[in-house]
Amino acid sequence: MTVSITATGLTRRFGDLTAVDAVDLSIAPGTLYGFLGRNGAGKTTLIRMLLGLIRPTAGEVSILGRVVDSRGGLAGPWADVGYLVDGPGLYPDLTARDHLHMAAAYRQVPRAACDEVVERLALGRYLDVRARALSQGNGQRLGLALALVHRPKVLILDEPTNGMDPAGMVEIRGLLRGLADDGTTVFMSTHIVSEVERMADEVGIIHDGRMVDRLSRSRLASLGRPRLVVTLASPESARQAAAALSAQGIAATDADRTLTMTDPGSVERPEEVARLLVGADCPPRAMAVVSDSLETHFLEVTGGVR
Repeated sequence: MTVSITATGLTRRFGDLTAVDAVDLSIAPGTLYGFLGRNGAGKTTLIRMLLGLIRPTAGEVSILGRVVDSRGGLAGPWADVGYLVDGPGLYPDLTARDHLHMAAAYRQVPRAACDEVVERLALGRYLDVRARALSQGNGQRLGLALALVHRPKVLILDEPTNGMDPAGMVEIRGLLRGLADDGTTVFMSTHIVSEVERMADEVGIIHDGRMVDRLSRSRLASLGRPRLVVTLASPESARQAAAALSAQGIAATDADRTLTMTDPGSVERPEEVARLLVGADCPPRAMAVVSDSLETHFLEVTGGVR
């Protein structure tokens, strides 16, 4: 299978601090990959290594089949990579138009390429505005335009909707989803979990420098699926209850003192499950229909609310 972004054992230490610890990645073309982590988890350090801005202590990164080497100057796939990291890095006295024309010249694409990104990012009315006069949200839009002007195959973004209002966030979400649907690989780090939940094909969660979970689209979809959770008096009661339900054709997974059922019949008729358990001499202590979100899952795997 073709892979757009690969990382193997990627590690970065700063003295005694291990900021990124043996991270592996494998991201296919056309994937919108959401990258989540708390502040200080290692997100930006990992992105900088993906882009060759800092050298890994150990491990290797490849983008579009080419090894990224911070020591190698132009060694790497940069003609096909767009990025927005640590803000757009604009020149205060230059206009949006100036920035786009410089980017087109640097990327060796015709100035006409600027017209497409101006339209995509609704920048027409700001073309002659100096960067220092742009709002934070419009500065981000310009930064995205600069990242897209050469139609990259891989787009690496750190907090791309930073400073945008809700309407702008929805607009950029649609833009990035459309790029991925057209075959661009989008690697997006953000602290807005709901944003990732709505748009990502895959999600990686980093915590204390380690990748603590990876979620496919099917797993993301299952997070929102309601389930019936039953609490019993003891682990032995839970096992007995699971056996009794199984005899009635109801699948339940038991863990410690709880049973979990996801089949629609159980979720929609918990009173029937309760009746069966009472009849099997293992009455429930508590029952609840619950539905998780990516935010709930994120908090669980990163240590809860602080």
